[in-house]
Amino acid sequence: MSIETKSELILKGIAAAPGISISKAYLYKKEVESANNEKVEDVDEALENFEFAREKSKKELNKVLSLAVDKLGKKRGAIFEAQIMILDDPFLIDKIKNRISAEKINPEYIVDNEISKYQKILNDSDESYMKERSRDIEDIKYRIIRNLKKKKWKSRIDSEVVVVTESLTPADTILFSRENVSGYVTNFGGLTSHAAILARSLSIPAVLGVHDATSQIEPEDIVVIDGFHGLVYVNPTEERLEHFRERIKKLELFDKELDKLKKVKAVTKDGRRINIHGNLDLREELELMISNGAEGIGLVRTEQITEEYEEFPGEEEQLKIYNALAEKLYPKTMTIRVLDIGGDKVLPVDVKEPNPFLGWRGIRFLEDNVPLFKTQIRAILRASNHKNIRLMIPMITSMEEIINTKNLIELCKKELKKEGLQFDEDIKIGIMIEVPSAAVMAKEYASEVDFISIGTNDLIQYLLAVDRGNDIVQKLYQEFHPAVIRVLNNIINDVKIESKIDVSICGEMAADPLAVPLLVGIGLDTLSVSAAAIPQTKKIIRSLNYSEVRLLAEECLSLRTENEIKEKVKKFYNEKLIDCTVQY
Repeated sequence: MSIETKSELILKGIAAAPGISISKAYLYKKEVESANNEKVEDVDEALENFEFAREKSKKELNKVLSLAVDKLGKKRGAIFEAQIMILDDPFLIDKIKNRISAEKINPEYIVDNEISKYQKILNDSDESYMKERSRDIEDIKYRIIRNLKKKKWKSRIDSEVVVVTESLTPADTILFSRENVSGYVTNFGGLTSHAAILARSLSIPAVLGVHDATSQIEPEDIVVIDGFHGLVYVNPTEERLEHFRERIKKLELFDKELDKLKKVKAVTKDGRRINIHGNLDLREELELMISNGAEGIGLVRTEQITEEYEEFPGEEEQLKIYNALAEKLYPKTMTIRVLDIGGDKVLPVDVKEPNPFLGWRGIRFLEDNVPLFKTQIRAILRASNHKNIRLMIPMITSMEEIINTKNLIELCKKELKKEGLQFDEDIKIGIMIEVPSAAVMAKEYASEVDFISIGTNDLIQYLLAVDRGNDIVQKLYQEFHPAVIRVLNNIINDVKIESKIDVSICGEMAADPLAVPLLVGIGLDTLSVSAAAIPQTKKIIRSLNYSEVRLLAEECLSLRTENEIKEKVKKFYNEKLIDCTVQY
């Protein structure tokens, strides 16, 4: 059947990496390597074959590691270092060799059997992050088996394509990036998958978690990926194709226009000043953040920055990290969030929880690990000597947590004074509001702190009872849900009217171009976004009239459905901000 006679098909998934791509589909079906349990006659030969396959697998992954470091930097390359370490794990390797010698069975079968045990442990976890890691382990298993069978990884692609597959391992993502790959569509995978992280870093549009993509897309089908909205158009109409070709041209021109805004301030046309800060995950992002015109760092995710260490770094190591950031940014301010782990971030201790998102995470973990908490507080205080650091506490749910943390900070200050070490005695202390109970108590909590930052990623998740990493309920994670907009409005009103302290927002919602007018309209005056999103956010704000977005916010606050609010904001965009984005 010719392409012209095929009907257009629209598939919905998770918008994992932004961008637009138009290409033919390349269906990548990974061969599931079988492993029979036949007996081997020559055990020594079997052991030699296993050692050969293990060493070849290490060489392959070292090549991938080198490519990853070259394209993404050392931090992102750590994914592959972890896989190589598994291939050197003496416990695992000795277990496999001992079983080959004792059972005299095909090495492929024993490799499959042993590594599958690790896979099952990760796959049975309630944490989406751990489930995603099981796919990385599977990649190692099939790599060894493939090399035992002396097979090669087939990935040569001769023309620009969209890769359509069940799931992508980190190695797949990196190796395909050397080929003519313009996008990814997968049946499985979420925002926390390494494939999603790498696709974003490589600026390759990706829509993951489509579920039935491989059964509905055929080789050579024309595919349009809309990585902004998580949509995949299969065999689109000529009208649709022309629409997206125009959007790609506009994106290219738009990026050039944004370059001109890096050094200007974000001020509405009628004079309201909005502060644009950056969210820092990796130290390497600071240069881009500064060059893109960030007015400070609104969120330093210390759990990400310190992830490169095998253990949580000590006071002196942390001091070096925070000092380097503070000096580079001076005199602009940065907000350091203390360690926020648990939930979808793995704890540094072996604890299995039935529901980690409602369990031992954030401030709860820190209060139960006071020596670790004190180490970080002391390092932050010592780095604050430049007087451009603020300290922020995550996952607050009660007044006691705020008071206990403030008392611990005072204790650390006394210790440092006694030791003759300098710090900013007036360092500002703030909290994140990301739990419904904190949103309700925002006015009272504001009386105890110097600033408040709203973490919409978790706040929306808890408010709507939707796991944001679960692609099955992804459509229910709605940042324009009336409850979300009203809660944000209530927090801002309660805090600013009663205490007049600074209120900012640092979740992904702050970087959503569609949400920016509404956030400004409900009274936020500081937005903290990713480094890449800073110029576009400035452009949107500089195109607004505060009087108009105030009216927009009032109208949206009276609406009853997510769709009504979204349509209202889109209508505002089409009338007032047509030159600010190519996404809507």
